[in-house]
Amino acid sequence: MKKAVFLDRDGVINEVLTDRVKFVNRPDQLYFLPDVAEAIHQLNKVFDHVFVVTNQGGVGLGFMKETQLQRIHDHMMDELKKERAVIEEVAYCPHKPKAGCKCRKPNSKLIEDLAGKYKVELSSSYMVGDTDTDIIAGKKAGTKTVFIGENDPLADAVFPDLLSAAEWIIEDSK
Repeated sequence: MKKAVFLDRDGVINEVLTDRVKFVNRPDQLYFLPDVAEAIHQLNKVFDHVFVVTNQGGVGLGFMKETQLQRIHDHMMDELKKERAVIEEVAYCPHKPKAGCKCRKPNSKLIEDLAGKYKVELSSSYMVGDTDTDIIAGKKAGTKTVFIGENDPLADAVFPDLLSAAEWIIEDSK
């Protein structure tokens, strides 16, 4: 079985709710957080897969169409590839926040579906996020969890940014 790292997008890979951008609704609104490409590149060396799993309720709420979201994700993946950082696939929930769907985090369907598709052993894998919903989804799926931010009592580890989280994940996975 393979091992993977599942990354939330907004707040882990790119800015959200900052002075520059509130929400990412177009490719030109995607601003990478510092050292994200380096962190993903380091994870690529150790893990079979790096995925993004993200709630994108802006689609369901009508702020963007799925084709726009796909352009954002294509842009993100292309820009990261230029830095030798590879995201294998992006799985997203396009539904409204309170739609009651099974794919929206804190549910674990996005993680579990990718794990099934790529034959990933979830107990050897990690979910990295910046909200409780990310951590709960990872726990439900059976991954170890890493919180990006100041504090989360549910997470297995807490770091201020993806690069420091990646260093810990790589060491912990040995």
